[in-house]
Amino acid sequence: MTIAPPTNTPFETWTVAKPVSQGAKGVVVSQEIEAARVGAAMIEAGGNAIDGAIATALALTVTEPWMSGLGGGGFMVVYLAAEKRVRVVDFGMIAPSGLNPADYPLTGATGADLFGWPAVVGDVNFHGAKSIAVPGSVAGYALAAESFGRKSWGDLVAPAIGLAERGHRVSWWTTLNVASEAGLLGRYPGSKDVWLPSGLVPVMAADVDPNHLPLGNLANTLREIAAKGPRAFYEGPIARSIAADTQAAGGTLSEADLAGYTARIVDPLTVERGEAVYNLAGGLTAGPTFADALSQLPAFSGTTPDAEAYAAHARALIASYERRLETMGHAGDMGDRSCTTHISTADAEGNMVMMTTTLLSRFGSRVVLPTSGVLMNNGINWFDPRPGRPNSITPGQRPLSNMCPMIATRNGQPSFGFGASGGRRIMPAVFQLASFVNDFGMDLEAALAQPRIDISLVDKITHDGRLDEATAAALNAVAPSRPWSPTATPSIYAVPSGIAIGADGGIVGGAHIHSPVAGVATA
Repeated sequence: MTIAPPTNTPFETWTVAKPVSQGAKGVVVSQEIEAARVGAAMIEAGGNAIDGAIATALALTVTEPWMSGLGGGGFMVVYLAAEKRVRVVDFGMIAPSGLNPADYPLTGATGADLFGWPAVVGDVNFHGAKSIAVPGSVAGYALAAESFGRKSWGDLVAPAIGLAERGHRVSWWTTLNVASEAGLLGRYPGSKDVWLPSGLVPVMAADVDPNHLPLGNLANTLREIAAKGPRAFYEGPIARSIAADTQAAGGTLSEADLAGYTARIVDPLTVERGEAVYNLAGGLTAGPTFADALSQLPAFSGTTPDAEAYAAHARALIASYERRLETMGHAGDMGDRSCTTHISTADAEGNMVMMTTTLLSRFGSRVVLPTSGVLMNNGINWFDPRPGRPNSITPGQRPLSNMCPMIATRNGQPSFGFGASGGRRIMPAVFQLASFVNDFGMDLEAALAQPRIDISLVDKITHDGRLDEATAAALNAVAPSRPWSPTATPSIYAVPSGIAIGADGGIVGGAHIHSPVAGVATA
């Protein structure tokens, strides 16, 4: 007798819990706990939420380097307690001015990384030097620190220097992430030297003593920008080496591109929902699509979303994404290679930060520049390689991205905030979490544990397998829906984190339950 194997069986069968944490002076939530502790220590030492976020982001350059770093870019939404005002720091990547769209000819096949793009010859928009855009992270962190922080730039970089001198602590999570990209990392000498020592994927030693992976010249670069200031990344010997190494590998990033880069502070996109005001990054992010979906969401009642609520979420999200793709162009990773990270911080003074920062794909371009030790982004893969589209590859332009950090205020005070990693899965996750808290009155822990759906494929829905049959049927009536239980990898529903402020002013932070190294640190 032949027995058919069950379909859609979860790959992971353990029961997972990750409680939220409350801090007296502040809270830092990160996708990697060691970096979160660096941020919390910065608040403990007299810094504010902005300092905590920046110190965490710089530490992640060592502790979670495949997700973000000096060679990336992103967006920070900041609530400033002294001003009772929300601001956005835009440090997104920009295409090099010397980029030539003709260098990205189409093959006629579907491209790598499941972006939905037509394939480019050699996948040069996806990995390698031609995929590198002008990085904005250092400029963005520095602008936020200068404008809103309390600690000196040198203080903020110092913990990352110490970590880089020590090296990346190898864990089984390191092994999984490196192994997933080993084929591409092995193509580039600087990356192979760091991430495939002796030609092998690094493996955690079977003893209690940690083993650390040297990160080339990264510590030297961090020391240089700490001593000479953040502009040393964009002008002078470091910038010269970044441009020279990129061009030697076939890219177009130049010294002029780096010298001309500036981060900027802008007003948020705001949209009301009941008594809450959602403050989002606007422009070429997922913020406008969030606002579009919100405009189509009906009012709800009750304390838990039912089948019709999930269907309403699906309808609003799908309609907004259809408009996004028609008017703004495709953007964002639909596969499991997105490398974005999200940081959530708050302090006892009332400041709050939601910062999403990225290399785009896991390990970005997969190119570690040998002179500086900087792992570079593959920001060109955000652009549509087809000419004449809303988001086509264009020199000197900013691409459309999926980042969606959000802070909700009530009566002018911060109430809660969310952000996530996960490419096109980010906005649906942040949207649903905001609804769980604002529409259904859930606390942070309940919201992060509540089953979610994903509509990043637009014409198909993926729903948490824990949802009941009535909800699955209601979703199927909107679009074909398939179940997938939450897993550490692949992460089908994005990797969010958030912070909520209680009625008593208490600061509570929560990390994604199914991300093994994500966590909350308190001050």
